[in-house]
Amino acid sequence: MTGLDDRAAGCLLGLACGDALGGAVEFRDRNDLDRSFPDGIREIVGGGPHRLEPGEYTDDTQMALAIARGCTRDGIDLDAVAANLVAWYRSGPKDIGLATDRALELIAQGVPWQDAGERLQRTSVDGVAGNGTVMRCAPLAARFRSDPERLRWSSIETSRMTHADPRATWGAVALNQGIVHLLGGGHRDSLVDASIEGIGEDRVVDAIRRAPDMDRADVLSGGYVLDTLNAAYWSLLSTDSAEETIVRAVALGHDSDTTGAVAGALAGAEYGASALPARWLDVLHDVDEIRSLAAQLLAWDADTESV
Repeated sequence: MTGLDDRAAGCLLGLACGDALGGAVEFRDRNDLDRSFPDGIREIVGGGPHRLEPGEYTDDTQMALAIARGCTRDGIDLDAVAANLVAWYRSGPKDIGLATDRALELIAQGVPWQDAGERLQRTSVDGVAGNGTVMRCAPLAARFRSDPERLRWSSIETSRMTHADPRATWGAVALNQGIVHLLGGGHRDSLVDASIEGIGEDRVVDAIRRAPDMDRADVLSGGYVLDTLNAAYWSLLSTDSAEETIVRAVALGHDSDTTGAVAGALAGAEYGASALPARWLDVLHDVDEIRSLAAQLLAWDADTESV
């Protein structure tokens, strides 16, 4: 593998590893996890509230793969992405967020995907700003690595299928810009600046900008999109390996699968698949397919760049 190939595979595999590792302890309190796992959760063993098989991942990876499968040589088929998400919703997944569930139900009932998330946003007093967008957007960073405008557009469009709030849509853009920076071998010292460049939502900018200087006690890890971004960037920037990034993210507790998945996508993009623990990849489901999808996304991006 070249460095770029390894990092792209690492991004998607890191996402899935963080999801599978964190899914087994989702909803548990941070102090409880600290007492039960003083050295961190380090083995993918399954179980937990969703009764996962060892190596099984949850909605984070399932939706990311739905987006990856909707990408094409020409770009992305948003109708296909929506159809993939609805098919997944109808399969009865073990884990699905409330807003995602409501939006996909609307689409399944015939509401155009362009309207579903917007309808939820209009009827929500506080807006629909859960982390269901940032958990799934990473494949777009590989597909549109060389095309910043299409990266931004596709991140927003796939997000607003379920979450039309600007914190969610711009959060996905910022995360994907950060992943692109790392995929290209960009230094972590400039990751924050690369992520927030041109972001049209000050709250997203603030959440990412604050991350490097935070104390663990102040890092939140619930389902709010800005907390997830903050926690994922903190986990990456306060560690020095892919494993430690993901372990640290999962140990924050609460929405541990999504914090682990987003941190894992960042860590995989920085360190590569070759840096992920072999014992994780040995049990993780669908490793070969995930590697193949990452390679295909990169190949299509290269084809687009050469045109």
